[in-house]
Amino acid sequence: MLALHTHSAVTTAPRHKTLKVLRLGEALEGEFPFERILVDLRENAQVDLGQLADMGFGAVLSDTVDGGTATIPIIHALHNQDVVAPGDVVRIRDQGQISVLYRRKANANALFITERCNSYCLMCSQPPRDDNDDWRVDELLDLVPLIDRDVPHLAITGGEPTLLGSRLAQVMACVGTHLPNTQLNVLTNARRLANPALADKLTGASQRVLWAVPLYADTAGRHDYVVQAEGAFSETINGLYNLAEHKAAIEIRIVLHRQTIERLLPFAEFIWRTIPVVAHVAFMGLEPMGFAKVNRDLLYVDPLEYRDALEAAAWYLHDRGIVTSIYNTPWCVLPPDIWPLARKSISDWKNMYVSECENCAVREMCGGFFRSAGSNWRSRGIRPMNEEVCTCPRTGENTCVTCSGGQARGLWCFQELQRRHSAHCQTPRP
Repeated sequence: MLALHTHSAVTTAPRHKTLKVLRLGEALEGEFPFERILVDLRENAQVDLGQLADMGFGAVLSDTVDGGTATIPIIHALHNQDVVAPGDVVRIRDQGQISVLYRRKANANALFITERCNSYCLMCSQPPRDDNDDWRVDELLDLVPLIDRDVPHLAITGGEPTLLGSRLAQVMACVGTHLPNTQLNVLTNARRLANPALADKLTGASQRVLWAVPLYADTAGRHDYVVQAEGAFSETINGLYNLAEHKAAIEIRIVLHRQTIERLLPFAEFIWRTIPVVAHVAFMGLEPMGFAKVNRDLLYVDPLEYRDALEAAAWYLHDRGIVTSIYNTPWCVLPPDIWPLARKSISDWKNMYVSECENCAVREMCGGFFRSAGSNWRSRGIRPMNEEVCTCPRTGENTCVTCSGGQARGLWCFQELQRRHSAHCQTPRP
């Protein structure tokens, strides 16, 4: 797992704490203000630092501290050189701690806007804290202009972002201004969006927004128990309706655990009957972090025990025109017929595979595991999926129904699986 933090030595504190890391060639292209750039000289030390200082660059990242009489701040002696890479945006504290706020090569980036929340979910991976962390908004407003313009998607998460009201609208508007082609996913419980005025303000703050809302049951009692907040179900449903009134793109997220799996098909039917305008429904495997670890006995259930109900619920929604996905779940615990709906969704810095995965035929498409998932969080069904997938493309033989033109039998042709997976699992767009 690639860490998000490391320590360094700093000759003098940079004027700006948040800087864009770029090699000299890209830095000189002028897409970002020189004063906001940390010039990465780790592969090009023979540069006149005095000249970089005169040009107004914010700081340099170097393997050496030898800067002569140059006045430019030098960041050096990183404990872990791999943490920081060109394209990243980092925060540098006076003591030399470096934190990566945006990573160019990551498969997902998020703007963490607050630790506060008005729910207390049994499986929350980021337990809320009731601290005043308004400083985060100012940092995000400073960060967004330094993010690569071609980043395809970006999330706003917490805590509960809507607790910030107009300050959340500020961040959303900032993303819309600096990253107009980026899809913004706002992860929210939607409870405060039951207030029509707030829904009006936030839905008008930016275009290309997908509102990702967790809903855990088709009954108020069950949902409210999972989120540990009385009245939350009613507030969330009203929030969803207010979003729908503004024609906002909505994603429903269902975390799969013992408290949510009993009524998966009726739940799918409820979504179709009451919120048919949703753009996407995601059935999500449990991340064993935060409160989930404390509440394991209340939550953990082997996916083999609900796989058939999951298959029925997912295809029910898909067959009615709602884009449906399965996140955070290894393919070997799913029925092969539902593989086209399963996504490789775990953030790369959290993702891992186990020894059973080494020779699996579908590993390159399977999502694998959370790094936090120890052996007591893994299904008894974990195994390489080779017998279920034909080897025709590799052996040159026609042993499956697809490659033989219908003359032979086989559960899945690997090439056909790739085609169907790509066709079914396009990222929903606002």
